[in-house]
Amino acid sequence: MLTLENVETRYGSSQALFGVSLSIAEAEVVTLLGRNGMGKSTTVRSIMGLTAPFSGAISFQGKRIETLPSYKIARLGIGLVPEGRQIFPNLTVYENLIGTSANHSKNKTPYTPDDIFVIFPRLKERLKNFGNQLSGGEQQMLAIGRALMTNPSLLILDEATEGLAPLVRTEIWRGLGILKKKGLAIMIIDKNIEALMDIAERHYIMEKGRVTWSGTTETFRVNKEVQTRYLGV
Repeated sequence: MLTLENVETRYGSSQALFGVSLSIAEAEVVTLLGRNGMGKSTTVRSIMGLTAPFSGAISFQGKRIETLPSYKIARLGIGLVPEGRQIFPNLTVYENLIGTSANHSKNKTPYTPDDIFVIFPRLKERLKNFGNQLSGGEQQMLAIGRALMTNPSLLILDEATEGLAPLVRTEIWRGLGILKKKGLAIMIIDKNIEALMDIAERHYIMEKGRVTWSGTTETFRVNKEVQTRYLGV
């Protein structure tokens, strides 16, 4: 579904990614791991056309996308839940959900707000609340719901549960588990290693702008040396 081949990205004269290659198949859940500042968010920005790579190839469903503007990439069926959530503070929960809803992927059963409320029941209780009246966890649920309302084929979450209370994290992981059962392809950046191993099939670890390790959950779970060396857990 998504393939990166030798992607290199710069911010001005400073190079951030060095030959990054990875892939995600249909209905697969994959993680992108690493300490802060190692290139995970830049990889997401490169995929989404927010910081275009200067070399390498990015393909989505067989189409090259590395030169496309971000709005065209989103329309191809990639939904982003950005770090910091970035919901609209002056719109209600309902307005946030329907404000960017679309079905560019031609989903036969497109998401409705009621579908989002099944995944995150708390949002239904906050239906008429404005974005700035929600807790951090509720805002993250709304950011995920808003991305789903675009009916993506691939969902990318940058820092899925960072800074959230344990009970809220549990709700979000439960919701992502529902999406996995529905067959949605997902890429997740997060620091909760145990939760990630419970939901993902494969993992990529980044260090200093490079993919330094990749493997299955079974291999990753028993490889304590890799966990300690690259993640400090």
